[in-house]
Amino acid sequence: MAFVFPSDFNPQPSLEGSGIKISSLRKQDRDGLAEAANDPEIWAGHPARTRHERVVFDPYFDLLLSSGAALVIRDASNWVIGCTVYYSDTNAPSRLSIGFTFLVRKHWGGKTNRIVKRLTLGHLFSAKSEAWFHIAPTNLRSQTATKRLGAIYMHEADIDLGGGAQTWGCYCLTRENWDVNDRS
Repeated sequence: MAFVFPSDFNPQPSLEGSGIKISSLRKQDRDGLAEAANDPEIWAGHPARTRHERVVFDPYFDLLLSSGAALVIRDASNWVIGCTVYYSDTNAPSRLSIGFTFLVRKHWGGKTNRIVKRLTLGHLFSAKSEAWFHIAPTNLRSQTATKRLGAIYMHEADIDLGGGAQTWGCYCLTRENWDVNDRS
């Protein structure tokens, strides 16, 4: 998984706000992230439904680590609660995307996802005016969450995000839509 980024964009920033810390994923984060991912409900609507199993998680972690763009998400007590990745679309490398995101269930349905998106989108929008999200057609939970941000479904595309081309729903969030949505 190799991504191309604009020269003025750092894909592994340190971001912090409202009790959430986001920083570069490191090899020493493996056990903490594995613990966070060790919940079948997190992956129930995801194409990789068994990612909670360590034998499936470890190659995924290696893929994230090799990307040079993965970020670990920690709560105020410094517990690993998830991860996210900035990446470029292999079909449209000039686009910046956010994905591979998951949070422990304790942080579902509350303010944490909004804080994570506020931090990551704020950073992305410093370089680009659009953020792209690629979501599996079966992942209804992520589709709903992404639409709540103000993203609009644009099209389906076969994209290789690591591990071979798959069909993804492509959603675009403009800076303007985010600004309006984040204020409401």
